[in-house]
Amino acid sequence: MDTPLSTTPFSTVAVVGLGTMGTGIAEVLARAGREVIGIDISDAAARHAATALEATTARAVERERITEEERRNVLARFRTFSDLQAAADADLVIEVVPESYETKQQVIRELDAIVRPDAILATGTNALSVTRLAAGSARPERVLGLHFFNPAPAMKLVEVVSSVLTAPQAVEAVTALAHDLGKEPVAVGDRPGFVADGLLFGYLNQAAAMYEAKYASREDIDAAMKLGCGLPMGPLALLDLIGIDTARTVLDAMYAESRDRLHAPAPILKQLSEAGLTGRKSGRGFYTYEAPDSGTVVRDALTPLEAAQATGGRPVNSVGVAGSGTMASGIAEVFAKAGYDVVLAARSQEKAETAKSRIAKSLSRSVDKGRMTAEAREETLARITPAGSLDSFAEVDLAVEAVAEDLEIKQQLFATLDKVCKPGAVLATTTSSLPVVACARATSRPQDVIGMHFFNPAPAMKLVEVVRTVLTADDVHATVREVTAKIRKHPVDCGDRAGFIVNALLFPYLNNAIKMVQEHYASLDDIDAAMKLGGGYPMGPFELLDVVGLDVSLAIEKVLHREFRDPGLAPAPLLEHLVAAGCLGRKTGRGFREYARR
Repeated sequence: MDTPLSTTPFSTVAVVGLGTMGTGIAEVLARAGREVIGIDISDAAARHAATALEATTARAVERERITEEERRNVLARFRTFSDLQAAADADLVIEVVPESYETKQQVIRELDAIVRPDAILATGTNALSVTRLAAGSARPERVLGLHFFNPAPAMKLVEVVSSVLTAPQAVEAVTALAHDLGKEPVAVGDRPGFVADGLLFGYLNQAAAMYEAKYASREDIDAAMKLGCGLPMGPLALLDLIGIDTARTVLDAMYAESRDRLHAPAPILKQLSEAGLTGRKSGRGFYTYEAPDSGTVVRDALTPLEAAQATGGRPVNSVGVAGSGTMASGIAEVFAKAGYDVVLAARSQEKAETAKSRIAKSLSRSVDKGRMTAEAREETLARITPAGSLDSFAEVDLAVEAVAEDLEIKQQLFATLDKVCKPGAVLATTTSSLPVVACARATSRPQDVIGMHFFNPAPAMKLVEVVRTVLTADDVHATVREVTAKIRKHPVDCGDRAGFIVNALLFPYLNNAIKMVQEHYASLDDIDAAMKLGGGYPMGPFELLDVVGLDVSLAIEKVLHREFRDPGLAPAPLLEHLVAAGCLGRKTGRGFREYARR
């Protein structure tokens, strides 16, 4: 029992389970010069793995990433077997068999009797307890988690999961291997989902519940998260890729430990799984695919018709934008560039002139980058009329407010718009978290009021959440859809509830990341790295929180918690403490991280 664990560079590695993930891990190892023993009880799976490796290495030769000789060497290093006895000489065994305690524990027990005493056993689980799996081994100190991400050859992240039983030298050896494979290892403790999936699956689950509640269409939910957060895939398309049955298994394991309602699998995941509609692999999940294992989405009964774009809206030629901040000037710039006459009204003429000069600078940067001509810049600026009073909105067809995120201030403004604007003018709020209907009720014409939530910076961000209340008229909704298309933005429809689509899905994810740090489960840097490398996020959660502002984030968290009354949405105490201390992110020079003062 006192045999030291292997600290060699793992020249021979066995991979048990040759599904998609196992095959990908085998390829990574073989291409990094390791002898790879692929083991699967299914001869068909073993043949498929060998064929897949031949195909991927052939493509690598075509793209001149490796030579033909290197390809032959890689293929020679990969051998397949149907019996676990083949792992006898391995320095490291990585199991990626189905996510079941019974199956994985049986494999680990059998390997105990086969492998050398100094060999390390790694489980590729993303949902089960590594501690529980290790406890079933005769040598629990040599068992750890090694969680690759799909597709393993492309994804840089590897989570190295240690339990209270794991020997430190086993962690060190496997971490060194991950570096040698060109991966970015992140050290994490043993809890369901670890870091990346722990944060990702809660978000995916909420998206599924949002769709199930018919709050928004699958296309709008996916478009909102891609365009509003810069994600490579929308959550429902990602669930189809991962496998809806797999997602349900991960969420079940997370809920069993956390008892957090955010992790309780949405009923639709169970319904789709039990109907065999598991996503791409079955040819149908949230979307319908050309064939099983195809990524090509085909039209089905839920696909919106191309011709079903809103028509019959009110004519809009002139637009009023109320406010003088970054968002107001950005929205005014967007409308003016699209050819609309814009009145930019602030609390004083001076503030309005300052906002217009901000737009002039933005347009000049576009000219410098070759995105527009100097002539177009002048034409755009000429369409913007700064004004020191809302009285200037008397003749506008659409009034958009972008003032402080304070309900009382917005209600006062809408009461003024009600008096100033002509009959039939559409009145829009850009609120990101307040009830649109509360703004509408401040007027005598609530049917003319709608939410038009732009994202910052408005000139660059393509998304607009179109928020209709129960009182909004159909032609007002149609008008805003038409106008949004004319200003070259992508409209998504949603109802009037806290967070709309993007913030309702984004901020619980950010809050859960804060809880991980608060509980000393993982570091800021490891969590940010995990979400960028494992989830394809353009920014890690703490980078994003510091950019958005911790005070803004806390305000949105409070609104979500108040609206949905879910204990899991309560703002993390660490976020409240930082805000109370005046650490608000980049704007104050310190948030979760410290920044150099400009």
